[in-house]
Amino acid sequence: MNLVIVYEDEHILAVSKPVGRIVIPGRNGEEESVVEELSRLCGHKLYIVHRIDREASGLVLFARDADTHRLLSRQFETHHVTKNYDVVVNGQTAGNGVIDKPIRQFGSGRMGVDTRGKSAVTQYRVTEFLPEATFLDVNIVTGRRHQIRVHFYSLGHPVMGETRYGNEFPVGGVPRLLLHAREIVCDAPGKPGLVMHVPPPDDFTAAVDAIRRSGDARDISPTVTA
Repeated sequence: MNLVIVYEDEHILAVSKPVGRIVIPGRNGEEESVVEELSRLCGHKLYIVHRIDREASGLVLFARDADTHRLLSRQFETHHVTKNYDVVVNGQTAGNGVIDKPIRQFGSGRMGVDTRGKSAVTQYRVTEFLPEATFLDVNIVTGRRHQIRVHFYSLGHPVMGETRYGNEFPVGGVPRLLLHAREIVCDAPGKPGLVMHVPPPDDFTAAVDAIRRSGDARDISPTVTA
């Protein structure tokens, strides 16, 4: 599945990344990353502003020049960017909530909640209760590695399709990680409050529809306290 351009101007480029693509170059260099492919196609270097996991889909934002990179990176660092995600987690949460738990790396790229970690805040709102799952609208105030995945795993609600944080993989038996970077709102040069949005891809919606068909979602109420 190819990259899809969501927004571009003389300063920034935003694309929709499919599941399975890495945003930055890997250690062995055998796989072309998203930033390498786009830089090659654009004919000039692109600057990475943020990234999402290989297993996730959705928006990734790049700067076309160093000044824009500094401007956007500062907004991400100071939490002045809105980042919204569509996420389906295993089990039914008690409702809306905020997860405020520090996260740190434990080795081999695995992250976890730990008091010695960096501050991490995740806000979530229930979109739909599904059979044995909850569809959430998630906003991350901070941007730690694997933040959404680690935070919901810490609540006993790992992300559906998870292959790293959980007890049985893939969680829920779904074919992909049900985590999609849906929207970014930031102040781009000359465009304050720029909204970039991309709906979930077909493989995400197909997995959610399959979960819906596994039971009657209309009769489900929250049964697990988050």
